[in-house]
Amino acid sequence: MDIRIEGLIGACSAIGAGLAVIAGIGPGIGQGIAAGYGASAVGRNPGAKGDIMSTMLLGQAVAETTGLYGLVVALLLMFVKPFGE
Repeated sequence: MDIRIEGLIGACSAIGAGLAVIAGIGPGIGQGIAAGYGASAVGRNPGAKGDIMSTMLLGQAVAETTGLYGLVVALLLMFVKPFGE
């Protein structure tokens, strides 16, 4: 394969990896909002702390998968050669 094409593929893979890592911003914001609302709910009703915390943590775990998928895509783009050779 031509050296210019390989360079273009590498550059596009790096740009794609950077865009994929940006997917981590959404879960970070969402988890912060969820933690804030969870703390507020516990402050209003301390007796329901266990239920509130378990629901909040389950929601945060689900939200985190989006960021992890973005990280996996970024790692694949950076370290796996897309067209062999």
